[in-house]
Amino acid sequence: MTGEDPRVEEMLRQTVYIRGANRPFGEFTLDDARARADELRTATGWGPTARVAPVAMAWRELTMVMERAGATTVAELAPEAVLELAPKLWIVPPGGSLLS
Repeated sequence: MTGEDPRVEEMLRQTVYIRGANRPFGEFTLDDARARADELRTATGWGPTARVAPVAMAWRELTMVMERAGATTVAELAPEAVLELAPKLWIVPPGGSLLS
């Protein structure tokens, strides 16, 4: 369901380290998203680590979006969902690409 938006395709191709390897974001499963949310929630504390909390919440939001959509991978989500969530998840930096 990715459509033809090149921004979405680029986001889905971005690699994220999980399960011992860099994997494309579009291949992330619901279990992967849950694991990342839990990992980041555990890392959240006070001081500088408090900045992790919004990203952990965004990963939790991704799990809820995937569940509602019945998506087994991120690539199955509507393009609008990917565009909205990827910056919150730091798949791409908020505000756009590092190269923009």
